[in-house]
Amino acid sequence: MTLGVLLWMAGLMPQPVNEQACLAATVYLEARDQSIRGQAAVAEVVLRRRESGRWGDTTCDVVLTHKQFAPAFTARGFRFRSSKAWDRAWKVAGDAIAMWNLPARNRIQVVPGADHFYAHNVVNAPNWANGDPIAVIGDHSFYRVGL
Repeated sequence: MTLGVLLWMAGLMPQPVNEQACLAATVYLEARDQSIRGQAAVAEVVLRRRESGRWGDTTCDVVLTHKQFAPAFTARGFRFRSSKAWDRAWKVAGDAIAMWNLPARNRIQVVPGADHFYAHNVVNAPNWANGDPIAVIGDHSFYRVGL
């Protein structure tokens, strides 16, 4: 399946399946080679941004915000080739959504407060990456920027 087809299908799916599809695509594209903890941290950043409302009201809106997450700038013809990695991303996304549906005081957070991250193997530290990160998991650094 291609990213373009997945995103088109997500637009037709009912909630919460469409939210899980957009989040799983993000986890796959951003962190498919990372640990479950690293993938959960990526998902958490997306869900925290959704909750803030600054980047959109839905998970799909957030991940498709211009130049914020891989689904927004990856070619629509990109093919999800690893079914194992997709299955893992799908589960991580579902678990993260379930956790985020709990009251805030009951959530187990991987990167509390983080609303940004970057992958060391993709970019040098961005301008917003000031000070110490909240966490470094695998080759991702997580920050609270709070723009």
